[in-house]
Amino acid sequence: MVLLDVSNLSNKICNSKNSHKKVKKDIIDLTSTQQYSCVMVPKFVDIGGPWKVLPPGVHNATLKEVEARFATSDHRKRLYCGFINGVKSLRKAGCRKIFLDGSFITEKTIPADFDVCWDPIGVDPVKLDPVLRDFSERRKKQKERFQGEFFPASWLADGKNFFFDFFQIDR
Repeated sequence: MVLLDVSNLSNKICNSKNSHKKVKKDIIDLTSTQQYSCVMVPKFVDIGGPWKVLPPGVHNATLKEVEARFATSDHRKRLYCGFINGVKSLRKAGCRKIFLDGSFITEKTIPADFDVCWDPIGVDPVKLDPVLRDFSERRKKQKERFQGEFFPASWLADGKNFFFDFFQIDR
């Protein structure tokens, strides 16, 4: 799982229909911990599944690093722009931290989508995009609008694990 601090997200990215072809590079300011050390998304590891994945744990990254590492084809760039648009919506409501997971952050050639859980601390529910509150029909509206799914990190995913924990289980 990749942790992103989105408190300084730029509104200049992924605004046009073809923006997946020209994603801006000045997405986020570095946080203080990143100013003094080199933070990189780790290499994939083989866990015996159909494709390699990130090692267990939460890996800090900037949106720039996520883009460079995972938005590597036109299909992945479209997913990345949907992800960014969802992150922008969350940011407008006050969200400061998101956790990116799913096949998008694996070695899978053509991931179906991405999965995000977001920290609800500081989020104003009134400002939250209604699509991000709609979990009907297996999150159909989220997938149509953002090409992925967004869950509050503090909600139960499977009846016993919160999404934050659930996303760290390799299935």
